[in-house]
Amino acid sequence: MSQESKSSPGAKDATWQPEISDVEAVKKLKQAREDITLELRKAIVGMDSVIDEVLIAIFSRGHALLEGVPGLAKTLLVSSIAKTLSLSFKRIQFTPDLMPSDITGSELLQDDAVTGARRFMFSKGPIFANIVLADEINRTPPKTQAALLEAMQEKMVSAGGEDFELDLPFFVLATQNPLEQEGTYALPEAQLDRFMFKIHVGYPSRKEEIGIMRSVTGGKRAPLSQVLSKADILALQDLVSRVPVADHIFEYVATLVRATRPMEEQAPGFIRDFVSWGCGPRACLNLITGAKARAILHGRFNVSVEDVQALTVPVLRHRMGLNFAAQSEGVDAEHVANRLLKEIPSDESLYKWNPNTPAAVRA
Repeated sequence: MSQESKSSPGAKDATWQPEISDVEAVKKLKQAREDITLELRKAIVGMDSVIDEVLIAIFSRGHALLEGVPGLAKTLLVSSIAKTLSLSFKRIQFTPDLMPSDITGSELLQDDAVTGARRFMFSKGPIFANIVLADEINRTPPKTQAALLEAMQEKMVSAGGEDFELDLPFFVLATQNPLEQEGTYALPEAQLDRFMFKIHVGYPSRKEEIGIMRSVTGGKRAPLSQVLSKADILALQDLVSRVPVADHIFEYVATLVRATRPMEEQAPGFIRDFVSWGCGPRACLNLITGAKARAILHGRFNVSVEDVQALTVPVLRHRMGLNFAAQSEGVDAEHVANRLLKEIPSDESLYKWNPNTPAAVRA
């Protein structure tokens, strides 16, 4: 951790140190995850799975779409994570009249301080932050949505013939309200695919709701401490790419994702009944990368089948197109993904790598 970065007493030992081995770094990252969760408990009650999935997305260099009804502390969660990770944070409220330049920035006519000449200079928009909260992304027109999604993909903004690189690490968390249908613009499937996860934020339990009341109405809350620095996060993102993955994990992920496509020979019957189109290769990439990040966040330097299964629903739920039969029977993408996990075998012995046979269910 850099000297200017503050940390909590328990977080100091969890700091990334470039000179240590990868295995030792994994142990320290596990401690850092525990310290981050402990800090977030000062502001957030519950939401354990949501916090885990957001952290996995950050260390995987991914973006996430957060869906939930209003008032579930989505904004507070994102801003609190930014504080514990020593990252800059910007919130963009998406509205029907929001323009692309309101996000990316625009050229302004300004006087040069040295020469006194007038020329156009680029004024950076709120997209130039480490963590960007795109609040209610489905309330703005497709043109503005596309400007955000282009910056997410390219990690840069083009203006006036120049390219302006975004500050890394760069992470977008977009929220949408499932209750509002009138006056909204649903994200096209091709743009949804750019999000690594679609995270569902549900209502808190009774115990958690009572805890929220005590916390919010109980007076001044303790300030959040910084656990990791920006340099730490970049180094740990590089560590994720070095986590080894066994051949049978690649085979299992390929089988799982290909089973979502109704035209595949090995697709289960319920997929043909309920799914119009399945997931593309990006789902495979996100499952593998996310499983790597989850493994090291839990203190392991190898990927297990359980890591893949834990992330299957958030990775697949926004990448499948369901037909009318599914809608009429009340079947959603989460139900389909969970059923796939039950029906696709995960036994390692079924996925022994063989160059002469396709990745398919070997029942």
